[in-house]
This record gives sequence, C-alpha cells and structure tokens, in this order.
Amino acid sequence: MTAIPDEVIEQVRDSADVVHIIGEHVDLRRTGADFRGPCPFHGGTKRNLAVIAKKQMFYCFVCHEGGDVFAFYMKHLGMDYPTAVREVAAKVGVIIPDRPTGGPDPREPLFSAVAVAAEWYAKRLRESPDGGEARAYLAKRGFSGEGLDVLGLGFAPKGGVFLEAMGRLGVSEDSLLEAGLVVRREDGSLRPRFWGRLLFPIHDLRGRVVGFGGRALGDAEPKYLNSPDSRIFHKGQLLYNLHNARAAIRRNEKAVVVEGYFDVLRAVEAGIEHVVAPLGTALTSEQTALLKRYTREVVLLYDNDPSGMRASFRAADEILRASIRGMIATLPPGQDPDSLVVQDGAEALVHIIDDAVDVFERELQLLDRKGWMGSIAGRRRALDRLLPTLRAAGDPVTRDLYVNRVAETLGIHANSVRREIDSGVPRRSVWRERPAATGPDGGRLGGGGGSAERNLTRVMVHEPQWRSRIAELVPDTSILGGPDRELFEYLAIQPDEATGPQMLREVDGEVRAVLAQLLEEAWGDLDVDALVAGAINDLDSRSVEATLEQVQRQLAVAPTDEKVTLTRQIDSLSRRLAELKPGRWNVIRTGRSSAV
Repeated sequence: MTAIPDEVIEQVRDSADVVHIIGEHVDLRRTGADFRGPCPFHGGTKRNLAVIAKKQMFYCFVCHEGGDVFAFYMKHLGMDYPTAVREVAAKVGVIIPDRPTGGPDPREPLFSAVAVAAEWYAKRLRESPDGGEARAYLAKRGFSGEGLDVLGLGFAPKGGVFLEAMGRLGVSEDSLLEAGLVVRREDGSLRPRFWGRLLFPIHDLRGRVVGFGGRALGDAEPKYLNSPDSRIFHKGQLLYNLHNARAAIRRNEKAVVVEGYFDVLRAVEAGIEHVVAPLGTALTSEQTALLKRYTREVVLLYDNDPSGMRASFRAADEILRASIRGMIATLPPGQDPDSLVVQDGAEALVHIIDDAVDVFERELQLLDRKGWMGSIAGRRRALDRLLPTLRAAGDPVTRDLYVNRVAETLGIHANSVRREIDSGVPRRSVWRERPAATGPDGGRLGGGGGSAERNLTRVMVHEPQWRSRIAELVPDTSILGGPDRELFEYLAIQPDEATGPQMLREVDGEVRAVLAQLLEEAWGDLDVDALVAGAINDLDSRSVEATLEQVQRQLAVAPTDEKVTLTRQIDSLSRRLAELKPGRWNVIRTGRSSAV
C-alpha cells in the first residue's frame, strides 16, 4: 500500500464530519453544543461518549478513549492507520493519489521555486529602492509594515533582475516556467510574469506559497493578474488567507468572505481574523467545500452596488448548494470593507458583520423595496427572481423554510412554490432526446464548431435571458477551461440589460478578446435549447471521463481487497459515459426556443 501524503491526510480529516461518521456506529443525540451516545469501547449504556463537532474529536468520560475520526475507526473497527484514512477518504469523496512508498513529491521543485520567489519578492518590498513605489502606495492606503508582514506581501520589479536572482539562487528555468513565474516570448526568451506589481502570496492549507496575485501600481492592464493554474496552484480550489483564518473560522463558527485582497488585509489589521477571499473569480463549489470543513455559516461581505449584490447572490447560491447557511452583510453605499475601516474604524465593520441577515431574507427585502410585492405581476416576477435561490438550497429543512417564507410573503400556496421549483429546472434527460442537425452556416456549433465553454458563453452573450439559467446548470465552473471560464463567471452575474460595450469596458486581457469576438459573430435563428443541452452534455462527459481515468489508475496499483469495488465503479462510470456520448450534439436551424 502506498504512503498517503500528509496534505491529503489533512484534507481527509478536515473534510470528515465526525458527528456523521461516528453517528453511523453510535446512537448520538445532541446535548448542548456536543453530541452524546453510549460508548462502544467499554460497552456502556449511558451517554458517556461525547462527540465534539467544533474540535472534530470524541472522548469517553468513563474509559477515557478519545481522538479524531481516524482514531475512532482504528479503535472501534480494528483498522491500522492508513486503512482508517482510506476508509474515511472514501466516505467524504477525497481521492488519495498514488505515490511510491517513501518517494519524493514530484511537485517539490515547484513548491521550492515559488517559496524562493516569495521570499525574494517580500525582501524586495521591504528593502529595495525600486520597492519604494509599492511601499508608498501601501502607506497612502494606510497599511502598516507590521500588519503586512503576516501575509508576506512582496514587490515584483520591472526588468530582468528577478530572473537573474533566481538563477543565482539555483532555481531552474523549467521550474519557473511550470510554476507560472515567467513566460516565454515569441523569440524564445523568458520574461517575468509579474512586472511592476504589488504581490499577494497565495497559500495552500499547509501554509506553502503556491501562487501570487499581482496588483498593478500604475495604469498597466489588467489591474490584477494571478498566477496561471499549475500542478500546485488552482485558483478555483483555494481561498486567500484560509491557511491563517481556519482556526479563527472554527473559533467564531463562521467565515467572512470578501471580494478582494485588500479587503482581507484591512479586516486582518482590524482584528477580524476569520476572513477569506476568492481569487478574483466567482465563488466555486471547491471553495465552498473548503469552507464547509471549518464552518456551517458563511457571511458574504461584498460591495453594496448592483454588481456587488449580483456577485453576493451568485456566491450565496453556491454556498446553499453545499448546505451551508448563507448570510449577507450590507455595507453602506459606496463603501467596501477597506474604506469603511479607514473611515469609521474596526468596530463599524464588526457591527456590520454581526448584523448580517439570511440571504433569502435579504433578497425579499430588496424585492419589497422595489415595490414588487404590491401587485400580482410584481409577485410573479419576485417568485421568478427567488427560484434560483430556492433551487440552490441543498439542505431540505432550509429549503422548506424558504418555501414557506416565500409562500407567506407572496400570498400563494407552498405547494405551488414547490411545483415551480421542480418544473422550472431544465431536465437533461429530456434534452438528450433532441435530434441532431446543423448550425446557421452548416457547421456544428454544438459539436465540432466550438467547445462546450464557448457555446455556453456564446448563448450567454447573445441571449441574456439565459444567463442565470445556464449558471444554475453549471454550479461547478472548475470544469471549464481557458478564458471562457472567466468569461462565463463574469456573464453569470450580469443582468439581462447589460450591453456589449458596457461589458467590454469591465473586462480585459483574453477575456475581453473572447467577448469581443463573440459580440462580432453572426447569430442566426438557432435552437438555443439544443445548443445548451449539447454543451452541458459535453461537460458531463468530461467530468465522468476524468473520474474514470482516476479510478482506472487506482485499480492498477490497488490491493486485491479493493479491486472488486473499483472494478464495479469503472463499470458504472463506463455505462454512464456511454449514455452521455452519443456523438450527436449540434445546433438546429429553426425558430428560437423559449429561454424562460
């Protein structure tokens, strides 16, 4: 059996719900903040075994057995440690990678290269003359050097000094390239990726620097530039400052999610430690899964403007899908967390966080302020606006509470709301019955004429009323690739009335180029339903294929007692893939389909 990497063991432990897992073997009942049950280790009948969810551990007050979820499996089921870890991993859906026993982590050169770069950048910010501009910028915004040292901010100078320094420090060009620290020009020469930028190191859960977010100090575009995805960095799977914040999140029993790096810095300086931020994109399912390891409540503290509110509700839906309680904290108009603390002090920000309301209540408040509750037509529109949140609620109790609340507010029967929830979600099994045909120019836009990502963004650009519906169908954007992923996440939170010129002003780089291309293309009378269905089908196929390849690799090195289970899993995935890949998805040249 191969050794399990330490970071994977930590991921399994953090992902496990100790109450749920021990509750499969012990009759647990809530007692205050903990759960109690009869101890299986000494055969007790009284509820002397305490399961402490906040600490992810158990303890018996009679026989004094205790430990984490792995210890429970080892002591109760007689497993050794690696087997216990693998059993828990299987329950929580964490894939344990194969690595030869005792062998080095093949990613180590990348971790080393990024760590060396982070230290060099930080020293450049603190000490070098060319870092003066960055130090002045931070001072102007009211940040102290002591507070910034905690998060290790750095400065990337212009010119070739970074490459020269990495060469002297023994970092290979191959490692710099693969880690995304340099890019290759057309003539084959190398250039630093970050150029005249203030850098925010991004850490994994073990506290290792795996990438950077760079803020331009002048008029350079884009204003923010992240490291590209690599073997150690996936921006949709990490949260800024989580490595520091997770203990405080558990202690406060909630996480505060803000929009940007500076919002995190200001909150940390103000003494609010349980704060994190996504890395310049919409909140993803992987990021919400990370938060769920440490808390069941998330407060969204986004800007109180139209784009900020749209981003808040999009993030809240992602949180609700993970069965986490979503709360909205409302900032004063024109303020963000950074400016609020500067103007009114840390207490003002703490007060706003403490006053956060449930996301559904906040949506109802906003719709009421628009006057929609005063007419039948307005109530119909209000229900339509609330349906994505109702559908997103993964916890059945929360969904029932929301259904009853909206029924009471709108004066309709709860069963009518439930029928709307069920009937309004496009059913992929029905979509897959649609026949194949060709696009407006004879090409196969839903098949060979474009990727799934491109076809979805194409519809979202030309058919604005489809944006929220498509966003519902693709809750996990990490499966999308290239600039289309960032464009998708941007379009998903845009209102129907957002125009092409307006959107072009708000994006840059490759995303802007793709958007401009889509705006210029011809858009005929397509069967949009079929086009979207084909793209969703392709994404489903891609996800199943990736899982299938992973399980097949596991099978090759699995011990005999695991091969039967893995073989069954491969058969099931293969059947699913055969259903998903009939090879007949394209666009029909017919009248436009409804997008309601």
